[in-house]
This record gives sequence, C-alpha cells and structure tokens, in this order.
Amino acid sequence: MNALEDSLLELIRRTSAEIPDDVHQALLASLAREQQGTIAASAMQIIQRNVALAKNKSQPICQDTGSILFYVDCPRGLDQLDFARAARAAVKRATQKGYLRQNSVDPITGKNDGTNVGPGSPALHFDQHAAPETRVRLILKGGGCENVGAQYALPHEKLKANRDLDGCRRVILDAVLQAQGKGCGPGVLGVCIGGDRATGYEFSKRQLLRKLGEANPNPALDKLERDVVETANKLGIGPMGFGGRTTLLGARIGVLNRLPASYFVSISYMCWAFRRQGVTLDPNGGIAGWLY
Repeated sequence: MNALEDSLLELIRRTSAEIPDDVHQALLASLAREQQGTIAASAMQIIQRNVALAKNKSQPICQDTGSILFYVDCPRGLDQLDFARAARAAVKRATQKGYLRQNSVDPITGKNDGTNVGPGSPALHFDQHAAPETRVRLILKGGGCENVGAQYALPHEKLKANRDLDGCRRVILDAVLQAQGKGCGPGVLGVCIGGDRATGYEFSKRQLLRKLGEANPNPALDKLERDVVETANKLGIGPMGFGGRTTLLGARIGVLNRLPASYFVSISYMCWAFRRQGVTLDPNGGIAGWLY
C-alpha cells in the first residue's frame, strides 16, 4: 500500500457515496419545480433521501456502482504502469470494503471473481499536460443509464435530421424520447457531435466531466444545450418516467472533427445518481485538493 493507492481508494469511496455539489443543486432545483403531491415529486423526494443516507453512511448511492472510468491528466514523467497498478489495487480494496459492488463479469463465462478488476475494468484514460500537478477524475457509470445511450448517423430520414445543429437537436431529443424514463431519470446527457463511432462515444462520456450550470464556451453549443434541456423537460416524461417537469438535469455537448463521409451524433446518458469526482495529487501521491 502507498499514498497513491490510499488516495485513489478515498476518491472511489467519495465518488460512490456522494454526488458532487453541482448535481445536488440541480436535483434540489428539480424537486422545487415538481408539483407537490404528484408521483414525480414523491420520486424526487425519495432520491433526496437516498442521497442523504448514502453520504451519512458512506455507502454506495446505487446498488449498481457501475463502470469505473479514470481520467488522468498528468505531467511528463508519470509512470503510467505504476499508476495503473495502484488504481487496480485501490479498486480491489474498494470492492472489499463495499464502496464498490461486485459487478464486473466475464462476458464469455459469466464468472464474477468479486474484484471488479479484469479486461477493461477499471478503464484508464491518460492525457499528458504542461501543468506540474496530476489531476485524477473518476466517473462511476451505471449499466441502466449506459443501456439508453445512442448513436445516430446523419442525415436521418425518419427524423428529418440533416447534417446541421438542428439535425443534431432532433436526434438528441429522440434519444431522450426513446429512453422514456429508463436509465433512472432525471439524467444528464453527454453528447459528441462528430468523430468516428468509437471516439464519438468516448468523447461523449468526457462531457460528463464538465460541471452542470457552466456555460459551454462555444455559443452555438451553449444555446443547443439549453434548448435540449428546456425542450426535454416539456415532454412530460419526468423522474423515472412517472411524468412531471424534470426529464433532464443538464446536457453537455462537445465536438470532434469528422470525415466528410460520416456525421455521427453520440449520446451518453448519466442517471440522477451522477457519480463524478476528482482530486489533485501532490508529488507523493497524496490528495492536495478536490475538483468538484
């Protein structure tokens, strides 16, 4: 055991048990919007109690502690092999302690070895930057919300969606409509316009690292984000699909260059149990600060 492993263990614990403040504030605002006495309001009240209990007891917010996604922004010289070993060891310890549920399964045999460590678990994304510190962000993404992710190729004749932002809007809203409350709504959309099939999905999940309430630096995308949320919340789907005024808590949209022959819109859905946290590490691997 070392300082880095201990830090990653604490990052996992806090990510699993506590939703970040920006998401909590969005949930509180959504509860205030719902009409009292409705099923939607009751659902939001249950969600609020769940959030409080998980934090107070330091237990997972959801029984599905999800895919384990690490995003590491590091300076030149970081030993990625050592970091990966520490991350896997921290995941095993977190599973033993109950911060993570035993839910990583071999796709061929169906075997679950109870460690949450195996091919692709945890997933580690390293990006080198010029800053001297190492930043580690973690997303725990449940299977229910992963199941309602979608990818569209434009133009889409049935939806009358062309290769423009209006076409992107049409398919994003169609994804919300098709989910119909599945994936434990209200949720947050991470969207990538462009890229290829693989990079588009991966980049759409990276959008979930952005805080809710922060404006998109691209004015056109910022307008689209706000429009998607406003329109989705008028669909009447509501929390858990029970009807109501809150279908989405937010939408985060980014872009990647594409090939002329392809125009993909990739949509990752995150449930209300939005487990995302991050730390800045000191040179010894200890936690120097929290990012959310």
